[in-house]
Amino acid sequence: MAVKSLREFIGLLEKYDMLVDIKDEVDWDLEASAIIRRAGELRGPGVLMEKIRDYPSWRYFGNGLGSWKGMALALGLPPDASPEEIEKRYLQGLEKPIKPKLLNEAPCQENVIMGDDVNLFHLPAPMVHDGDGGRYLLTGGFRITKDLDSEWVNWGMYRNMVHDERHLGGLVMPNSDMGIMYQKYIKKGQNMPVAIALSIDPVSFITSMAPVGVGVDEADVIGGMMGEPIEVVKAKTIDLPVPAHAEVILEGEVLPPEFAVDEGPFGEFTGYRVAPRMPRTVIKINCITYRNNPIIWIANMGTPMYDGCISIGWQASIRKRLLEAGIPVTAVNLAPECGATLMAIVATEVPYHGIANRIGDIIFGSPSLCTYINYVVVVEPDVDVYDYSQVLYAMSAQCHPGRSINIKKNEPTNPLNPYLSNYERRWMIGTKAVIDCTTPVYWSKQTEAPPKVGFKLIYPKEIQEKVVANWEKWGFKTRY
Repeated sequence: MAVKSLREFIGLLEKYDMLVDIKDEVDWDLEASAIIRRAGELRGPGVLMEKIRDYPSWRYFGNGLGSWKGMALALGLPPDASPEEIEKRYLQGLEKPIKPKLLNEAPCQENVIMGDDVNLFHLPAPMVHDGDGGRYLLTGGFRITKDLDSEWVNWGMYRNMVHDERHLGGLVMPNSDMGIMYQKYIKKGQNMPVAIALSIDPVSFITSMAPVGVGVDEADVIGGMMGEPIEVVKAKTIDLPVPAHAEVILEGEVLPPEFAVDEGPFGEFTGYRVAPRMPRTVIKINCITYRNNPIIWIANMGTPMYDGCISIGWQASIRKRLLEAGIPVTAVNLAPECGATLMAIVATEVPYHGIANRIGDIIFGSPSLCTYINYVVVVEPDVDVYDYSQVLYAMSAQCHPGRSINIKKNEPTNPLNPYLSNYERRWMIGTKAVIDCTTPVYWSKQTEAPPKVGFKLIYPKEIQEKVVANWEKWGFKTRY
């Protein structure tokens, strides 16, 4: 079974020697985040920090989901589970959702602070990157909002910067689930109730950043992935369910656009600090609840790897959409090394001409995917989409520069893309590319399509088996 809390996840990481526990005091001002950033870039373990300057009863955590092994453990799988096995566990949640279980009391409400006693500076919001516009409290968690016209409850991952004792600021893109809900409250002249769950269980972390679909409750999908209901409790001051085992819950209201305050910049998932400081949505906090000896999860976005760069939910959604459209896809990798959601590598059979562009049209035509993915690379089934040496070779040897790169202009895009001009960023206008690395289906296999020369492709099966069977006896290693 998948783990139910961040603390349980930390225990698993420690069990499998995938955690460094730092006992020395660390500074919330850049030092803690620098440790997590270096651990991610070196493909290192998760990090727990037990002493934070100025905050003696709090702890930090980070980099637990910066590897496939961490993702596997989070989902209740063996640490050596393949990406395909991890993907199947996510799809289980989409296909067999389970409604959450409502508790009368929960660990996340062991301590309660309300009204004028609320002070966000009593929480150890880290200074994540040098040059950020302020201290960001919400990086490893999500916002909870409810649709005004239905029972739809969204758990979505965003960022939030501390403005003062009672107010947070952050990005709310109009095409996001929260943005869709927010517009309805604005039209009715109402503040939108919101809860912010900090330091949640890793399955909720994974799901809150995935495109589960408009009208779909992430809590139901999480239950499907866990194989049992996720436990929730009603918030203290607003009518919203919150995850019972989160470390911290902030309860408040999203103020109307006229109350916007300058927020940012922030080092984002693209690996760049791109969005300028400008007026953005403000949230007023009216209540804070938290566990004893609480933990703040710092998801330190930047160059790979980091918590959240393995976008298994996006990857599974792409495969599902392609199969539903009749594409004979054999593998999908939303390459985390390329910035979480910026490049999709798809392996497929090639039954007809133009299948690569068809794949690109399906991905770029999806409202939940189109603003994030910039490149779709299509390869044949013999290419391992997780082996980048094979992918790069296919791009350089099988992609015709003149006919195999399809540029799609004036497409919707994410304003956080670092290559956009200010005009493109303002209007969310971008350019996409489909890179076709497949052999044209109309080529003659006898006279025009050159055979690929590789160990598994060019030698008889009995020779391959003999070589593999004697490999280590001859003194070789399987991997160098």
